[in-house]
Amino acid sequence: MEMNLSKKDIISKLEKIGCFEGIDYPKVSIIVPAYNSEKYIAKCLFSLLKQTLKDIEIIVVDDASSDGTKDILDIFVKYDKRIKVIFHSENKKQGAARNSALKIAKGEYIGYVDSDDWVDLDYFEKLYNAAKKYDCDIALATNVRIGNGKTKYRLNIKKETFVKSLQDKIDLSNQAKNPCPTNKIYRRQMLEKNNIVWPEDVYCEDKLYTIQALYYSDAMVSVPDINYYYFRNPDSTVNNKKKTHLKKTKIDKQRACQEVLKFLKENNADIKDKQFWAVKGHFPCSCFPLIIKKESLKTAKYYLFGFIKIMEKKI
Repeated sequence: MEMNLSKKDIISKLEKIGCFEGIDYPKVSIIVPAYNSEKYIAKCLFSLLKQTLKDIEIIVVDDASSDGTKDILDIFVKYDKRIKVIFHSENKKQGAARNSALKIAKGEYIGYVDSDDWVDLDYFEKLYNAAKKYDCDIALATNVRIGNGKTKYRLNIKKETFVKSLQDKIDLSNQAKNPCPTNKIYRRQMLEKNNIVWPEDVYCEDKLYTIQALYYSDAMVSVPDINYYYFRNPDSTVNNKKKTHLKKTKIDKQRACQEVLKFLKENNADIKDKQFWAVKGHFPCSCFPLIIKKESLKTAKYYLFGFIKIMEKKI
């Protein structure tokens, strides 16, 4: 599918797909946060409208876009009543956008797709069927990163695997290294029962959300032969190189790691040590942090200048 489609091309493609009425009891609610996504969101939405699973709703949150995103969404809404749009009057970032959509979502399961990404056309059908087959809270798919002329598997699911322990869920999803929220569906009842919502006004919001979902879920199943395509967007917040942005991203990442570690410790998580680390202290020399302390569940490490390890001990 092409990116940056003209409005004429979008209308032509929508006419070929045909119209759909809204679904009162969708099997999956698909949440799409969008900010200045006019180049990409049509491709994203077409991959959702063409899903083999038709009993879905698509909730797009326009997070105060300043480009033509709203105009494109207006076209889609006219052709397919399964699409709902929430407009934010100010930019609140992905966490708040997803929370806004969760408040109105009706699906048995919740899925997330970012506005510059897309999925295979049988993606949600296979995830939903596997989740129902095993009666589990989370179903997991392959995650493929595309960009700069390269394709990289961030997580490659080779077979259908059912797991129940937290450690097995962490290992199967590669949670410690890649806490991706978008290559999964989550049972809405599980999210609501445990009050799992997105941290707001921060970057790296996925770390705490995904570890909480894995912790509280009764079980998870991996589903082979379906892909979530993560597009390495040169205009995305991930690739923003402004000093103020990089500084906030670094702070938010450290804080997110701290929140994950705090959650695991408070809940006495039965998992391996040294998988999740967080900066827990700086020991400055003038204005420069000469020694940095990092902790995992049971271990502390001390680094000189932030990268030369000088000591490791049990805590």
